[in-house]
Amino acid sequence: MDVMSRNHVVVTGRADGPVLVLSHGFGCDQNLWRLVLPALAEEFTVVLFDHVGAGRSDLGAWSAERYSRLEGYADDVSQLLRALDLGPVTFVGHSVSSMIGVLAAVREPDLFSGLVLLAPSPRYLDDPATGYRGGFSAEDIDELLESLDSNYLGWSGAMAPVIMGNPERPELGEELTNSFCRTDPAIARVFAHTTFRSDNRADLARVGIPTLVAQSSVDAIAPREVGAFVHASIPGSTLVTLSATGHCPQLSAPEATAEAITAFARARR
Repeated sequence: MDVMSRNHVVVTGRADGPVLVLSHGFGCDQNLWRLVLPALAEEFTVVLFDHVGAGRSDLGAWSAERYSRLEGYADDVSQLLRALDLGPVTFVGHSVSSMIGVLAAVREPDLFSGLVLLAPSPRYLDDPATGYRGGFSAEDIDELLESLDSNYLGWSGAMAPVIMGNPERPELGEELTNSFCRTDPAIARVFAHTTFRSDNRADLARVGIPTLVAQSSVDAIAPREVGAFVHASIPGSTLVTLSATGHCPQLSAPEATAEAITAFARARR
């Protein structure tokens, strides 16, 4: 299968610039990056793509077996980077894509010059035994997934404003709701279970490339304690707290998000 069409890959920006690969999170597609794209495209070659099952990807390539684990998405990322053959790239992963990037970079570090983990979480579920706070109790996760399984459209309308934050800007929550609703419910259910049941804490210490952890100052999905945990777990990483509210700072605070990505990627030259 042609990876470029499978993931609806779009390459834009400066042809002679360092390469940024932007990877979206659950329920979204590459359109989520549109507000940061103009600033990034001035200086970088920017690669956009849709995970299989999202956006304009080839839905025929999706299977529950492959994509019931984040490793399936990480394999896709590695295949995509090899197909592009643009040299080591700075990979920008939002939300669950941050851990997809971690898995891919641990397996094939030579494909990467750096990682930007935007609003990352290696585990959403609290772990009282170790004192880890992911932001959700077991009951929270069960309720969230049961609601999604029984009424995906209703779940989308209720959860999108919570994920986005910024209640004074309802258009942002509406945009995320619409993005969720464009996703096939059967695919979304599998991806949601994969996302919210994942635990990639042990993988963080295996990251051996420069890494920026960029978190929002207020995020109901990935609290600041989670960003601090990711930073402490990845050797030599840098932590930046953006002046942003919500789990999608590329929409709620695009200027600050683009500046953080740009400053980190420039240092990778």
